[in-house]
Amino acid sequence: MATPIVSTWNNTIDRMKPVPRTLELLVTRPPKLPPVHPGEILKEDVLPALGLSVTEAARRLGVTRQTLHRILSASHGVTPEMALRLGKFCGNGPGLWLRMQQAYDLWQAKRRLGKALDRIPTWRTGARISSAGAP
Repeated sequence: MATPIVSTWNNTIDRMKPVPRTLELLVTRPPKLPPVHPGEILKEDVLPALGLSVTEAARRLGVTRQTLHRILSASHGVTPEMALRLGKFCGNGPGLWLRMQQAYDLWQAKRRLGKALDRIPTWRTGARISSAGAP
């Protein structure tokens, strides 16, 4: 049975009171709706909250307007380099942006692979693989 919540604690601040460092929830069934592309969050939530245009945000991020527009339109993903820029700009670090992109990419890939993925056997420790057909 899967553990529903995984958490780590940082006890260096006060040994008597643990401070939550990260909290991740384990999803045991695939979502029916795709995860939101990080560019959509930038376009719909972040830039309006900051009162910034695409041109001004691109300037502050140090990228071209076209590069940022491609991410906002979800035609391109957030690269590690862009995650560093967004994490610095928003003050939330690159990990959040990379995890959002990864969730989006994995959902899309699973959808594309479809039944071909279901036909791949899962390796179990101690199982033997038939050598038939091996060179």
